[in-house]
Amino acid sequence: QVQLVESGGGLVQAGGPLRLSCAASGRTFSTYAVGWFRQAPGKEREFVASINWSSGTIYGDSVKGRFTISRDNAKNTVYLQMNSLKPEDTAVYYCAARMSPYSSTSRVPGTYDGWGQGTQVTVSS
Repeated sequence: QVQLVESGGGLVQAGGPLRLSCAASGRTFSTYAVGWFRQAPGKEREFVASINWSSGTIYGDSVKGRFTISRDNAKNTVYLQMNSLKPEDTAVYYCAARMSPYSSTSRVPGTYDGWGQGTQVTVSS
């Protein structure tokens, strides 16, 4: 079973950047699609971005053009570079993996098999 650990969250001013990391164990991680989701208090979990084994990507409408998802398979790590942050980006950010080889990207949380514990991102105005 792949374990996912997020890091890189914190407090940042509006307009600033932040980079999140999702580190995984397991040799087959490089073939899994990985997604980032976020959840703000009182709101439903929201799709942010997803990347497949060949670095094909999709993004949520609210982050398109500001966030970039990427992966370094040698390090078993997926990144979320967040630029031009807004107060409405404040949330707990989770990474998740679709643990089937060569799985495709997905916007749907229920299609992901494993989740990290989350990392808090707070954007101050």
